Amino acid sequence: MISRPPRSSEPNAAEASAWADVLVRRRLLHAAVLTPNGQWLVQDRPGGPVRVLLGPADVVALAATIQHRTRTRTRTMRPEIR
Repeated sequence: MISRPPRSSEPNAAEASAWADVLVRRRLLHAAVLTPNGQWLVQDRPGGPVRVLLGPADVVALAATIQHRTRTRTRTMRPEIR
């Protein structure tokens, strides 16, 4: 696995918004809404529980977790080529 250099800054609202939009458009999340106080409300599926994320860093961390889970699932479903 290739290690990545550490971030030079904390994620901001624009980056979190972009990731939230991608996750919803790709149907990896049902909804992601930024509240006036900077928190995010996210829902995995319709009718599912709503989670509160405290800020942009949590949204980016969620996106990374979903991406990792998706890649791992895809890798395990692929037949091995020899």
